[in-house]
Amino acid sequence: MSIHCWAQTNPVILVLGDSLSAEYGIPRGTGWTHQLEKKLQQDASPWSLFNASISGETTSGGVSRLPTLLVQKKPGIMMIELGANDALRGLPIAQTEKNLRKMILDSKQAGAKVLLFGMQIPPNYGQAYTKQFKDLYTTLAQEQKVELLPFFLNGVATNPGLFQADRLHPNVEAQTILYKNVWGAMAPYLNLLKKSTGVN
Repeated sequence: MSIHCWAQTNPVILVLGDSLSAEYGIPRGTGWTHQLEKKLQQDASPWSLFNASISGETTSGGVSRLPTLLVQKKPGIMMIELGANDALRGLPIAQTEKNLRKMILDSKQAGAKVLLFGMQIPPNYGQAYTKQFKDLYTTLAQEQKVELLPFFLNGVATNPGLFQADRLHPNVEAQTILYKNVWGAMAPYLNLLKKSTGVN
């Protein structure tokens, strides 16, 4: 069986994320993933989206869940939106980087193109940790030659009015900005999204 067996049926975009992608604290169907689904439908794209995001997910959780998801969903495009919870828990950056690399490698080996979502944390976690955490996404994307959304919360992070009361999770109004950030990063895939196959 070819690793591109996903290409024989309607191809799937798989989102593996945390609460930022799991519609935490907002009504179902209002998150950025839903807006991306609607865009695909409007464009009559053969691609569908499967959101496997779970609130509170860490990169360790992603590593453990991904193999089964790759077998079940056979994604053609893999979106990895993880790492923020690692940082909030103060987990070692080396471990986060190792886990993200494993997910990227597993996805590529399964025949999926990878879009890595860059994350950042507030400076109160310490300047060195904050910079190392931000840089690990750029480093991994360059090392693994995968697409990178430099900062998922760009246009949201500095606006308190776009967050829920906990000041951690984006509100409904922020979802369109997040969707536009993701859609912009998907530019290299636009021709692919018009096709039912990822193989030329």
